[in-house]
Amino acid sequence: MPDWANALSFWLTLLIMLGGLALLIVPIFPGITVIWLAAVIYGFVTGFDTLGIIMIVFITLGMIAGISADNVLMGAGALKGGASWLTIIVALVAGIAGTIIFPPIGGFIAIPIAIFLLELLRNREWRSAWRATRGMALGWGLSFLVRFGIGLVMIAAWLIWAFSQF
Repeated sequence: MPDWANALSFWLTLLIMLGGLALLIVPIFPGITVIWLAAVIYGFVTGFDTLGIIMIVFITLGMIAGISADNVLMGAGALKGGASWLTIIVALVAGIAGTIIFPPIGGFIAIPIAIFLLELLRNREWRSAWRATRGMALGWGLSFLVRFGIGLVMIAAWLIWAFSQF
């Protein structure tokens, strides 16, 4: 591959990865998956050597951890705040629907509203509904920090791999 093509592949992949990292702030946006997909495409374009295979496995494990952290930490926060499992499941569906109907912020708005309203209906008390919503929001914040850290580690692993090819 010519030097200009290597450089283009590198910078384009890095730009896409940094975009995925920045968009992690949007709760339903799959920024971790974007980072992973950029690394996989980079591997197909430039070739997978031994280090590349090791790094893509590591990056894939990071993607799985990042996706899992989002749902687990948000749900755990809501549960800790007193929400029921049914509320959490319905809020997740509302978040997906909200993202589809009003991308990219629809899910960000739909999830807390769904948790608050469902818990208000269930408990008939706004303080407990607010506690569950606040718990979800704290889990969401923690989830962002964890996913951002995982995204940085994934990009660092890719950089090690990419620089080994120059």
